[in-house]
Amino acid sequence: MRKSLKVLVFEYIVPLRLLSGITYFLMHARHFPFRDRFMAFMIKRHHIKVEEALEPDYTDRSIHPTINSFFVRALKPEARPIAEGEQQLCSPADGTVSQLGKITDGKLFQAKGHSFSLTELLGGSELHARAFEDGHFSTIYLSPSDYHRVHIPFAGTLKHMIHIPGRLQSVAPIFIEQVPGLFARNERVVSIFDTAAGPMAVILVGAVNVGSIETVWAGRITPPYGSKVTETNYENKDVIQLDKGAELGRFNMGSTVILLFAKNKVEWLSSLAHADKVQMGEVIAELV
Repeated sequence: MRKSLKVLVFEYIVPLRLLSGITYFLMHARHFPFRDRFMAFMIKRHHIKVEEALEPDYTDRSIHPTINSFFVRALKPEARPIAEGEQQLCSPADGTVSQLGKITDGKLFQAKGHSFSLTELLGGSELHARAFEDGHFSTIYLSPSDYHRVHIPFAGTLKHMIHIPGRLQSVAPIFIEQVPGLFARNERVVSIFDTAAGPMAVILVGAVNVGSIETVWAGRITPPYGSKVTETNYENKDVIQLDKGAELGRFNMGSTVILLFAKNKVEWLSSLAHADKVQMGEVIAELV
């Protein structure tokens, strides 16, 4: 009952965009009262492994001028080795496996009793959805304690990027369990790549307090928030190629990454299951 009440409050009462806008302002403020004390509290509360950071001194304002600059910190290369096998796909981020499996009848499983439309997830494009019909997907949830950069799981060439405006509902587990079609309703950025495994989509889903999404080729995409779906075709632009494990984008705090692959192209590791923790770079699937 308490969980349901919390979901209802966030769904209908809390001004999520306003709250996210305030968080964005504070995270990027260069003058934040009790900044170091607040960061020390967050590090302790979320069990952040400061020693993995390339620049671990969060009090050094020449390196980390804002709170956000620390939360999107780079890691030491040895902290996240990238799976080297040519047939292996690596996790795009640190996080928890929310779901993974097959795309069935144009739908992705969200949680017990809930699924969401592939076409809606991709901004209403039936053309893009067709490429992933009967394919495979995985959903990885990033908590505030996780590394906040997202990397490409398999080498690819960027073909399309779609920014889909939407809500900024929480993507914490209790909301995934109770809010229908959550990932197809929230703000998101879809990047579609051509790879040796066929088409691959990497989808960065926004959430409350995570209203800012960036990619390495386009910079900050949101905010400001848009009002309509916008698509950029990179097929006739300068070629953007990313090697496996290269940085793709980042969130402000933490959110969700969804991966899509075409039919009969990849197979998730049999050892991988719901609620498993993964780290960026480790093997999560293999080419069929």
